[in-house]
This record gives sequence, C-alpha cells and structure tokens, in this order.
Amino acid sequence: MMKRIAIAVGLVCLVSSGAALAQEHWTEGPVWEVWCARTTEGHGEDYIEYLRSNYLPTMAEQKKQGLILDSKFFLHTPSGPNDPDICIATLHKSYGAALDYSADFEAKAKAIAAQHYKTEDEDKQDEATKPRFEMRRDLGTTFYREIQLKPMP
Repeated sequence: MMKRIAIAVGLVCLVSSGAALAQEHWTEGPVWEVWCARTTEGHGEDYIEYLRSNYLPTMAEQKKQGLILDSKFFLHTPSGPNDPDICIATLHKSYGAALDYSADFEAKAKAIAAQHYKTEDEDKQDEATKPRFEMRRDLGTTFYREIQLKPMP
C-alpha cells in the first residue's frame, strides 16, 4: 500500500514539474474555437453567401460588444470525403470564455440574433437559419490555446 502511495505521489510530482517546465517556454494566450464543415455538392457558394449575410454580421456585433475577440474564415482543400472545406474560427479570451456557460453572454447573443433576424421568437430564427443544414455537413469543433514562445536566453 505504501509503495502505491509513493508511486502516485511521484507521478503527480513528475506531471506537475513537466507542466511547470513547459510554462518556462511560452506564455498562454487566448483560445481559438475552430468549427469545420464540408459543404454539400454544389452548395459551396450558397453556403458562403449564407455566412456573409447571417453569420458575419452577428459575429461582427459580438466582437463590437466584446463578447468575442475575433472571428476568421478558412477555406481548406479536402484530401478525402470526410475532410472539411470550410472552417470558422472564433477567438475567445480564455478557455472559460469559450467553454463555460454565461447567462450574460447568452442574453447578449440572443439580443444580437433577435436584432439581426428581426424577431425575438427563437423558433422563427431557427426556421430562417434552417437552410444551412442542407448546404453543409458538420465535422465538429476543436479548441486551440494560442501561445507566445519565449525567446531563448
């Protein structure tokens, strides 16, 4: 039993020293939330038009109100049928801002959507955005921590 405790303590020390050692090489920055999709055959331009008219204005307003730091769009050359051809990246100040629920954020985002779609009725908003599902296939979201490498001494 004592041997297991010693091994466990040793592993904890090893892991925590590794994390501390890594921090001497960089400083942590904001977090990118990257969502990727594959547009359906013949709908690439339609989907870009949808993003320009709906997603872009709402994200610009979220940035203006300080809910997000930035957003970017990336085109990707797929090498197979399950690879994305478009990715949308949203920059958050931290993992907490990207992942944790915030009633304040949700209220502001809903107000932005209501203003954009000219209705507070979320069912009507869902109906207005429904065509996007026919234009693309969701491939998932990944989160990336941006780091700034420290120069060598």
